[in-house]
Amino acid sequence: MNILVTGANGYLGVGIVKELLDRGHNVVATDKSLLNVDDRAIKMEGDIFKLDDPYEYFGRPDCLLHLAWRNGFVHFSETHISDLPLHFEFIKKLSESGIKKISIMGSMHEIGFIEGSIDEATACNPKNYYGIAKNALRQGAELITKQNNVTFQWLRGFYIVGKSTRGSSIFSKIVQAAEQGEKEFPFTLGLNQYDFLDYNSFCIQVAATVQQDDINGIVNICSGRPQKLSDRVEQFINENGYDIKLNYGAFPERPYDSKAVWGNSSKIEEILKKDKR
Repeated sequence: MNILVTGANGYLGVGIVKELLDRGHNVVATDKSLLNVDDRAIKMEGDIFKLDDPYEYFGRPDCLLHLAWRNGFVHFSETHISDLPLHFEFIKKLSESGIKKISIMGSMHEIGFIEGSIDEATACNPKNYYGIAKNALRQGAELITKQNNVTFQWLRGFYIVGKSTRGSSIFSKIVQAAEQGEKEFPFTLGLNQYDFLDYNSFCIQVAATVQQDDINGIVNICSGRPQKLSDRVEQFINENGYDIKLNYGAFPERPYDSKAVWGNSSKIEEILKKDKR
């Protein structure tokens, strides 16, 4: 399959591009910089929002995997709202061009405050600009792909655990602090429970979903079970042998975060069961 991946140089993009290439797909990787992208990919640097005909420009790909998104960890950045029309217009151009499938990375933050298991029927009431913009893009993309008979996948990502200094997740920040020789890390009480997925597993789930056409719509990229934040962070510190302690209670819990939330993993489990890597 010929797959166009936007945001290919991002934290997720680098691992997902590699996984798609390992599976034998042809990948056209695009971003403003492609310094960290696997050299097996066709690399095309530039601004995707300035293209009149992205379908022709990128060589008529079979599938778009849209990962591009800035300030993903800054949930109240107003760029999420200002960039939204650009993302929709890009998706619209490709939907109307003849592309067969469009897969877009979403977020569990689209849901807003909820406790329990999330599936594709769960109502969305996002509580920050990031979630609002992602949810609006999902709704718009669903309509435009349906109107143009394009297969649509919305990959609703949950919490990623990865040993990398790239990104702004709590795990990346702990890696950064440990490498700087810090002995203490300011933390919340860590009582909230989330759905955590290791970085490599996340990339595998995304690639496996994109390369198949039988299961579409909203697909949770998740483990399917909740784990207390403090337990997962302590586990991460121990797994990597970091000499750093958590300073519990240094920060308050974010008021818009759910107390216990996890993804319904039935669709991704079915995809993985049939997965041909």
